[in-house]
Amino acid sequence: MSITTTRRLGRLGVVVGAAATAVAVTATSASAHHCFVPMYTLDGPTSSNWFVVPAAMGAGFEGYTAPCDGAEDAGYAALREAGLPVALKVFDKMTIGDPKHTGRTNPNGADGRGLEYFAAGSPLPGQMVSTYVAGAEAYAC
Repeated sequence: MSITTTRRLGRLGVVVGAAATAVAVTATSASAHHCFVPMYTLDGPTSSNWFVVPAAMGAGFEGYTAPCDGAEDAGYAALREAGLPVALKVFDKMTIGDPKHTGRTNPNGADGRGLEYFAAGSPLPGQMVSTYVAGAEAYAC
């Protein structure tokens, strides 16, 4: 692993923060977006109600861009091989499971399988980006 890759992987907190900031900037109310749904395909259903952050975009928040299409494909292949999400989906209209903003969370959330909470310290955003970058960096363009 190159020094550049090591530095990039060491700044995962910045990526997670940047992803949360991007969601807050594009959303109508930052307080309404405390959770996300991991996506395991980029071909899932789309809607104007959802803001989707693919792994390549998440890596872009950190300043990383795959050097070629093959490297981007390798990054996504690494995610699929590791069983990690290839994107995160955030609902734009309201808070899922807490529409009145009382701070409650879904008891089935934050378990790595469905609804995840940014504040619960879900490792999925960081794992997604670091695995994507490592896979892309390993590819020789």
